[in-house]
Formats: sequence, structure tokens, C-alpha cells
Amino acid sequence: LISYVHPSAWVNPNPAPRYNLVVIGAGTAGLVTAAGAAGLGAKVALIERHLMGGDCLNVGCVPSKCLIRSSRTVGEVWKASEFGIEIPGGARVNFSAVMERMRRLRAGISHNDSVERFQDLGVDVFLGNGQFIDGETVEVAGTRLKFKNAVIATGARATHPKIKGIETVGYLTNETVFSLTELPPRLAVIGGGPIGCELAQTFRRLGAEVILFHKNSHLLNKEDKDAAEIVQNVFIEEGINLVLSAQINKVEKHDDGKIIYYESAGKSDSIVVDEILIGAGRTPNVEGLNLEAVGVKYDLSKGVIVNEYLQTSNPKIYAAGDICMDWKFTHAADSAARIVIQNALFLGRKKLSSLTMPWCTYTDPEIAHVGIYEPQAKTQGIELDTYFVPLNRVDRAIADGETTGFVKIHTKKDTDKILGATIVASHAGEMISEITLAMVGNIGLKTLSNVIHPYPTQAEAIRKAAEAYNRTRLTPFVKKLFSRWLAWRR
Repeated sequence: LISYVHPSAWVNPNPAPRYNLVVIGAGTAGLVTAAGAAGLGAKVALIERHLMGGDCLNVGCVPSKCLIRSSRTVGEVWKASEFGIEIPGGARVNFSAVMERMRRLRAGISHNDSVERFQDLGVDVFLGNGQFIDGETVEVAGTRLKFKNAVIATGARATHPKIKGIETVGYLTNETVFSLTELPPRLAVIGGGPIGCELAQTFRRLGAEVILFHKNSHLLNKEDKDAAEIVQNVFIEEGINLVLSAQINKVEKHDDGKIIYYESAGKSDSIVVDEILIGAGRTPNVEGLNLEAVGVKYDLSKGVIVNEYLQTSNPKIYAAGDICMDWKFTHAADSAARIVIQNALFLGRKKLSSLTMPWCTYTDPEIAHVGIYEPQAKTQGIELDTYFVPLNRVDRAIADGETTGFVKIHTKKDTDKILGATIVASHAGEMISEITLAMVGNIGLKTLSNVIHPYPTQAEAIRKAAEAYNRTRLTPFVKKLFSRWLAWRR
């Protein structure tokens, strides 16, 4: 991995006299910007101070999904008897082998983000800390790079919690948890958002006793409430100890482990664990860039401030990805990078708000969403019609034993125009793209009802929702006309 994404023998190239783009940060946003711009003929410099590939490759999407796949296998073994399969002794997890598999697969994928590959794409790669000197210069490792435009793509890091004693006791984040070689027998996870929930379920299935602390009254509180409730109930069934509406007061080191003192529902309590995993938010990497020197406005919690065109307060400097966006997803960073290429190189006016952004939380079952939520619509004064299909009405879901879930599609009232959707299913992330495509292409439910879905598939739930819309068109008046016509035709 390191030999690809931060080779020790790498020598920074001699800089060009001037670059069309200097990109600071080689995570997803930076890599896509650099590769795309170079492919179009631009002269591009890419700066990375740590590891090429950023969070996604090294400490985010890739390693977490590898572990989630292993944990899903455990979940399948747990339910094997429901399918007539007896496994004496149940699942026996070799945690070190699980982690070795993850690191092996991550290393194999890492070539895609390697220094060598981007050099071959025509990008000048500079390893070191980049900072602005003036409105047309970035310095990295003692070398000054002149630019026409620059892009800030330095991403974000795990938020450090403000809990008394936590720094002394020590804790894990997504940046360190994938370096484990032994399973923590007792694991506390702080944060009931997507990262916390994914890792809590994963480590529970891999054999840890897990206690999950969340400051709100239910998990995944930004998601559709019905969807979040399903995942929360699954967590309870799988033996995850949930502490909701939690306030953690302090943490202390003890001979037997780490003691967490907390309050929940007006009661004080404590618990001893072996490790603490923090999954409670992201902090943008704005430090060390010398943004003041070039008039780029930023906020320590929100990151670099950009307009609709991803332009900073300095019109020559753009930003993309976690450093400036509320959507902190790899695919969002990728899409933003493409906007930056158009706007910075070709005087484009592509807007971030024009994107239709789906996302998925990779618990089991998954929650995938695109577009508007019902509470959002109510706040904005938008009237909706909602079409709900539970998976227990879908033949393939019944055959798969995966009936805990649903497809919920929102349309503009009295029309088939899709404004949003939530899917809860084993592979909801794969299913949501059909609805996203429909929204991007301005395709309504009426047309989706005419799409032939292979039988049996769980995606048939989408067609069933579309057919539910069609049934609303058969009003009593229309049915009466049909009846008269058919009577006349007899």
C-alpha cells in the first residue's frame, strides 16, 4: 500500500513554469480533478502530504466495506438454520484473518490511486505539505508552483470528542481502527450516525460485545424515521446495547479496562470496556494551507466557504469534497470534482445544487436515499403523495428471507414526478440508482411502471410502487367510462 500511495523513494518532479491547475489533496476530489483535467490537456500539479487515495482508500470506504462483507457472512451463518442449513458450533471468526483480507484487498486496489499511475496520466505529483504563498503560488517541500487556478481538496478527519479524560485513556477512530490485529472483546462506539452504526454492527458480528452511545433519541436520526427504526430494531435483536439520549461525562483508565461514566434518560451509570471507537462527525482540514494569504474564507467546523460553482471567496481558487461540502461521500466528491473541471478550465457555470445525490448507509439491511424527505417537504410547503411497498409483498425478498424493509417513493402531489425515495433492503444501495436515474432523466412513476423487471428480484418493489401510482389514475369516473365502453363492446 505505502509503496503505491506514498513511496519513500519518490522524488518530486521539476515544476512546470505555470500550471492550469494546482490541486492540493489527493483524496477522491483531488484525484478526479487532476486526472480529468490532465486528460483534457491541462497542465496539472497534484499535492499530497500523506497518502494518495485519501480517506476512501486508506481509512474509509474500501477497508470498511471489506470488513462489512466479512460481518455479513457471519450474519448469514446466524440465520442459516432458517434456510435448512445446520452449522454445528455456529460461526467462528478469525479476526486477524478478517483484517489481513481487508488490508490485502486494499493494497491491491491502491494501485488505482498510486503516484505512479497519476504520473503516467500526465500529472505532476508532489509529496509534501502544500500551502499558498500568494494568489498565484503554492509552495510544497521547498518548491514553488505557479498556477492559473487552484483547487483545495484536503478533505476532513475524524472529529476529536470533547470528553473529559478521553485523550489520556485513548480511543480509536476510522483512521486507526483498521490497524487492529486483535478483536477488542468489549467495544464502546460513540456516535449513532452512519459511521458509528456501520462499525457497531460489524464489530458485534465479528464477536465483540458492543455498546453504542448516541446523543439523540433514536439511531440514524437524519434518515427516514421508519427506515432508522428498522435498523435500530435489528441492532437490538443482534445484541448491541443501545444507550440513547446519552451524555458521556468522563472516561477513566482502570485495571480492568476503560470506564465510561454517562447519563441517559435522567439516570447516571458507568460501564467498563476494552476500547472506545469514536464515530461522531468530521472536521475539515483547513489548517496549514495559509488561506488567509489568498483571501479564502473558511470556518473551522464547516470548512472552506464556496458558492454554487464551488468557487471560494478568491475567484481563482476552487474547492471540492469534504473540505467544503455537506455531502461527505466519495461519490459526491467525485461529482464535485467534475463541476470544478468544467468551471475552472472552461468558464463553466455548473452548479452543485444541480446534482441529484443518492447515498447509502451500509448496515444490514442497508438504508439508501435520494431526494427529499417527508419532514423536509412539509417545512418547504411541498405536498407529496407517497407510495409504500413493504418487502414482505415482494416474492424474491420472501424467498431470500429478507422481508424486513421497504421501498418508499415520494412524488409531487397529483403527479408522477419523483421528488425522493428511501429503500431499506439487503442491497438497497444497488436499488436506489434506478430511482436516481428516473429523477435525473425526469422520468415519472408512470414510465417506471412500464419498465420490465426480471422476476423474481427485490427491485420489483419499485415497479409495484409505480403500479400503485397507476391505480390512483383509475378514478371512479374513469372506471365508469371504461365500464360503459366495455359493455357497449360486448
